[in-house]
Amino acid sequence: MNTSQSSNELEAFIEYISVTRALGKKSVQAYASDLHSIENELNIPLIQLDSPSLLNYLSKYKNKRTLNRKLSCVNSFFDFCYKSNFSQEHSKLKFSKIPKLLPKFLSYTEIQNSLKLIDRSSWIGMRDYALILFLYATGTRISECLSICLEDIEEEWLHIRHAKGDKERIVPIASVAIEAIHTYLNAYGLEKDFIWLNYKGNPLSRISAYKITQKYLGVSPHVLRHSYATSLISGGADLRVVQELLGHSSLLTTQIYTHVQKQDLKETVEVCHPMA
Repeated sequence: MNTSQSSNELEAFIEYISVTRALGKKSVQAYASDLHSIENELNIPLIQLDSPSLLNYLSKYKNKRTLNRKLSCVNSFFDFCYKSNFSQEHSKLKFSKIPKLLPKFLSYTEIQNSLKLIDRSSWIGMRDYALILFLYATGTRISECLSICLEDIEEEWLHIRHAKGDKERIVPIASVAIEAIHTYLNAYGLEKDFIWLNYKGNPLSRISAYKITQKYLGVSPHVLRHSYATSLISGGADLRVVQELLGHSSLLTTQIYTHVQKQDLKETVEVCHPMA
């Protein structure tokens, strides 16, 4: 097989995901790159490769996430070939197991200590202070946070209209966070559609928000979402309530925060049980 060419089946698959499935340009390029590299390096049409040969080739990828991405591409190709009658065998390679990582979070004390370091003599400092408070007080995703308008806050409730999956939700928001927002906006002196603004008066970008939390807390904005959920679970909140507050579509996603409950139980046994 000429390394400058690809098999007919692979070309058909690329056309299928481009036209029929209408995947994005970057997704199509990623599939094409991964699958072309296998055919070219092994110098054989992908459809002719057996599972042991493929697994032997893919074993060079030590990063399990990279390996699983390659496996996903190969499985999608084989599934297409089987359904298109290019192959009589429905091959499927097993994914590599990736250990679940516990979410990183900050304690309330850590967040409070960092907030004290913010110089609030300027409206920029007031904004940074209010933003961190808001993220910790609401548990919003950064995309949700940056799309919030002042009209979305009514009394002590936040209406999240641009949630993931277009699922709106309403969550309570601490009065201290609302006060910080009003203080910052009054100092800014201009009325805008969005609450979070940069020094030019334009909507704050994700990268700017990341730089703010990184500057004062050393973490990404999403860690404040984890911190919000962890604080609720530590305080005894019901898992389904936390699921609703976070906007998770599945309770399985929320269950990762039960590590807090398990740690509390472990510490209790270690302190109280005579055999600990």
